[in-house]
Amino acid sequence: MTRTVLPKLAAVSIGLLLLASSAKAEYKNFRVAVYARAYEVRQMKDPAWLESRWATITSGLHVDKIYLETHRDGVIPDQETLDAVKRFFHSKGVQTAAGIATVVNERNRFETFVYTNPEHRRKLQEIVEYTAKNFDEIIIDDFFFTSSKTDSEIDAKGTKSWTQFRLDLMAEVSRNLLVGPARKVNPRVRMVIKYPNWYEHFQYLGYNLEEEPRIFDGVYTGAETRDPVKGNQHLQQYLSYGLFRYLENIKPSANGGGWVDTGGWRDKERYGEQLALALFAKAPELTLFDFRQLVAPMRGNPQGSGPSTIPGYAGSVFEQVDGFLGRLGKPIGVKSYKPFHSSGEDFLHNYIGMLGIPVEMTPTFPVDAPTVLLTESARFDPAIVSKMKKQLRDGKNVVITSGLLKALQGKGLADIAEIECTDHKAAIRDFPGGNGAAAAHIENDIIIPEIRYPTNDAWEIVTSATRGIGYPILLQASYGKGILYVLTIPDNFGDLYNLPPQVLNPIRAALAGDLPVRLEGPSQVGLFAYDNGKFILQNFAAPGGNTVSARAVVDKKFTRLVDMVSGQKFSGEARGDKMVFDLSLPPASYRVLSAE
Repeated sequence: MTRTVLPKLAAVSIGLLLLASSAKAEYKNFRVAVYARAYEVRQMKDPAWLESRWATITSGLHVDKIYLETHRDGVIPDQETLDAVKRFFHSKGVQTAAGIATVVNERNRFETFVYTNPEHRRKLQEIVEYTAKNFDEIIIDDFFFTSSKTDSEIDAKGTKSWTQFRLDLMAEVSRNLLVGPARKVNPRVRMVIKYPNWYEHFQYLGYNLEEEPRIFDGVYTGAETRDPVKGNQHLQQYLSYGLFRYLENIKPSANGGGWVDTGGWRDKERYGEQLALALFAKAPELTLFDFRQLVAPMRGNPQGSGPSTIPGYAGSVFEQVDGFLGRLGKPIGVKSYKPFHSSGEDFLHNYIGMLGIPVEMTPTFPVDAPTVLLTESARFDPAIVSKMKKQLRDGKNVVITSGLLKALQGKGLADIAEIECTDHKAAIRDFPGGNGAAAAHIENDIIIPEIRYPTNDAWEIVTSATRGIGYPILLQASYGKGILYVLTIPDNFGDLYNLPPQVLNPIRAALAGDLPVRLEGPSQVGLFAYDNGKFILQNFAAPGGNTVSARAVVDKKFTRLVDMVSGQKFSGEARGDKMVFDLSLPPASYRVLSAE
């Protein structure tokens, strides 16, 4: 390998940067990793190129690990390069691991390997064996799915649905082309599968959340929510928290971390949110994708305030979160049963999370939970009605959405309550109040399905009205010792954010009343609760948006709240058996609070 001699001034500059980076202390409560694509790994054979860019990255944050990719788009760094690059990072005290992108042509709509093609299967196994020979940890980037419908796949599919065929195929590929060959070459190797953010549709493309976590040693979470309005996926920010918790509940203590990239943000705060929310969910590691993006010019910082580089901004987020993260307990929330390979009311859990209702998705029915939230995806469990009945007769509460109500009509739900989701729609703006709630009016129509119910067998907790006709937003009906709630979901889930506090507060009380803290106030304020009296409130408004006023409702035994970052103390006001605290949240900010 040819060694490039750096000009004296450049060498001094790099040395100063490296000295500065060495002063960055490691974080106490999590690790930070950087992912480098095969393209950049290949370029790392030039030591001057690598030194300068690594100095830029580490000038702003501490890095514990780097994932060095061994394949993407047919690009495979050679052995000499891998050897040199590993020596470089080990000399910096940085752990090395590998990544594999199972993509043939990323630019062609993420063209993946054809897993029924013997040539493709042989090539993938060779890549895995080459990688396992060089590394003790391998992460599979989030292209490990199949959208191909070639003749060989059509023939192999037979009479199966595409979903079932792909689920079976990718589980077989996981065993026989990835994990099995890797362990044969290197018995010490740890195989990790990274899942992307589009979890509602995993099963259609072969991502098998039931089998793969058993096959692989660990999983990893794509926390990339980016811009919820202008991004092409329109994913809500809460997903960066909620998806980590779901995968943690699928493979406890083996969810390796949250994965964040810089793509698609308008404001740098959208990037910072992804980092912070994954850590709020107790991710043990954050991976920054990718080496190339981290040395790109900073975007979303028009006023020029704060750090001027992406690593510097990420480092500032990490330093603040690290200051309080160790004092937070275990995350808690309303348990929501989402069976394996299910879909329906896609990503609704995240919209509910954006209403200040902590949602903890789980792949098994949570029989011990005092309240269970069930969206339409629960219909994929053929025994769901019997599980609801048992839960209710045991004295617990079940909240179902209008989507699940409609899906279960004629399938036994009438044994609990003869409530019906009709095909009629209503455009609502008015909420008459009642049950202790004030009336409210909004300026734009919200389209909702009509829920029909027998008078005096079910009761409206929250009502809407238009032209003299009422439409329930939240219903309750008793069954055994428990209560069934039916929550009406607007046709456009985003209209949940237009519901006024007078409507949202009783919904929060029904869903999250069992939690030690409850939010009152407008939508798009997140609540993240922990089992030791700590909680976080976050205003998801973009920079330049509104400062919001919200209330935290806790048990009356707590007489004050303490801001764990600033030290500010808040006094509350008694309301029955609760203590209520008024709080203000600037846009794109959060408060970390301790009830004392």
